[in-house]
Amino acid sequence: MRTVAELKRLLRQKTEEGLLVDLVIARLKEQKYLNDHQFAAAYSAYRQSNEKFGKRRVITDLKTKGVHNDVIEKVVGEAYSGVNEEKLAREHLARKRLRKPETQRESARVFRALLRAGFSSRTIFAILKKWHVPDETLSALESEEQSLSEE
Repeated sequence: MRTVAELKRLLRQKTEEGLLVDLVIARLKEQKYLNDHQFAAAYSAYRQSNEKFGKRRVITDLKTKGVHNDVIEKVVGEAYSGVNEEKLAREHLARKRLRKPETQRESARVFRALLRAGFSSRTIFAILKKWHVPDETLSALESEEQSLSEE
């Protein structure tokens, strides 16, 4: 499956005729072979259930694929409604075989892995606190997260 934006980009690489590309896209939409809403719904469900990614990661990926913000907001909101983010993050850690960190370096590794996977820092800190990660490590990670968000 592809989004409208992806397909347009690929077709424009093959031909110079913009009108032909627009006609092909319109025909595919008309025949229901191309639908960003359905794509986003399937993509969100897959990334949540199989890959255990957080909401932020799915939103970022869909924006990269050219799906409109309104569609993303609606579909991802539906897919992640009623989902326990902390449980999903723990499932992601299990899927990636990441265990309870013993050192500050391992704590940072878990923190960054969960950030990349699209989980909120609040959820990540809740997991690390339940694992009894020392407070100085948590404060170091919090300052790192703040410096990353400023960039």
